[in-house]
Amino acid sequence: MDLKSLYRKYKSRGAEPRGFIADWTVTIVFLLFGISAIAQPFVIPSPSMEVTLLTGDHVLVDKLLYAPPGTISKHLLPYEPVHRGDIIVFRYPMDISQNYVKRCMGVPGDRIKIVNKEVYLNGKKLDEPYAIHRTSYILPYRDNFPSTPDAQVYDRAVQMLQNHVVDGEVVVPPGNYFAMGDNRDNSLDSRYWGFVPRENIVGTPFFIWWSYDAPTADLASGNIDIGHIVDIVLHFFTKTRWNRTFRLVHRYPIS
Repeated sequence: MDLKSLYRKYKSRGAEPRGFIADWTVTIVFLLFGISAIAQPFVIPSPSMEVTLLTGDHVLVDKLLYAPPGTISKHLLPYEPVHRGDIIVFRYPMDISQNYVKRCMGVPGDRIKIVNKEVYLNGKKLDEPYAIHRTSYILPYRDNFPSTPDAQVYDRAVQMLQNHVVDGEVVVPPGNYFAMGDNRDNSLDSRYWGFVPRENIVGTPFFIWWSYDAPTADLASGNIDIGHIVDIVLHFFTKTRWNRTFRLVHRYPIS
C-alpha cells in the first residue's frame, strides 16, 4: 500500500479530526498557561485602596514585572525592582491563600513613621494625593506610628515593633517591604501584621477591565455566590462603573 492510500485510510477512520482537536486542545492549554504566567485577573474585595481602586474593580495583574530575571530573559523583558509608590498584589503574610493589594510605602533600608496621619519617609513628610482619611479623629496607634498598640495587632507586627524600630521609626529590613492602603483609616496593612516578604509579592495591577458596584460580602469569599450572579444579570448595565472600565492603573513615585 502506497503513502497516498495509507493517508486516505487514516483519514477515513476519523484520525484527522481527532488530531485537529488534539492539536487545538494542546494549543489552548498552552495559551491559557502562558497568559496565566504573565497576567492574572484579580477582583478588589475591600475599600482599603479607595479611591485608587474601588471595591468591585476587576483588574489584570502584571506577574512578570517583579519576576526574578533569568540569564537571558533579563535582557529581553522589562523586569523591575519594587519601587516606593507601586501598587502591589501579594500573598497575605497571615494567610498566603489570600491575595492582598496595597501600596508599597517602604523598601529595604527605609525609615517610616506616621505623625497625626501624616507619613514621614526617611525624615521627609510625604505629599500623598492618592491617600484619603475618612475620619477626622486621631487613633494613637493607627495615626501615630510606631507606638504602643491600642488595637489588635498580630504577633508579626509585635515583632516588627520590638526588633525594627530605631529612634521612633520603623526600619524596613532586607528582603521586606512596608505596605499601606490608600484608605488610611480603613486598611488592615503593615501597621497591623508587619512587613511583606519579597517572595510574597505576586505583581502589580495595571488595567481595570471591568468595575462593578458590589459589596465586599459578595467578593471577599472567593466562592461563587448565586445571589451575586443574579445581581449581575439583573443590574449589569446600571451597576457597571463604565467610567472606570478599561482604565489603566498608574503608580505614583515616592521619594
